[in-house]
Amino acid sequence: MNTLSYKTVSANKATVTKEWLVVDADGQTLGRLASKIAMLIRGKNKPNYTPHVDCGDNVVVINAEKINLTGKKWSDKTYIRHTGYPGGQRSLTAIEVFQKNPIKLVEKAVKGMLPKNKLGSALYRNLYVYAGAEHKQEAQSPKAINLNDLK
Repeated sequence: MNTLSYKTVSANKATVTKEWLVVDADGQTLGRLASKIAMLIRGKNKPNYTPHVDCGDNVVVINAEKINLTGKKWSDKTYIRHTGYPGGQRSLTAIEVFQKNPIKLVEKAVKGMLPKNKLGSALYRNLYVYAGAEHKQEAQSPKAINLNDLK
């Protein structure tokens, strides 16, 4: 006698449906933009979300040079790295990183919100960031999405 009417469906690589999405970063706040992009890449907005499977979408971010940071974060927020040598700690402010490469701000923010393991590395490859309004993923016919409509 089978009394269980609902079964938990666990997605796998064969059953996942991946889409291509375009996100416009014009006028968006960096952290809020990054958290919503990370949710889309991870697939947490889908009903068949499975934590150990790449079930998210491919996300193309355009207009990365038009993002906002609130407060004094342009001058106070620091990005620290280490060369690997003694005394090799280097730091840059957000405005310095932005002037060198505006794409890096969005990429670092999204990467920090993904898992720190092999799955996170695979998920990060689903992110494509461009400084301008043009992108190279036209052949995939990506669907434009409004982040303000997401929860």
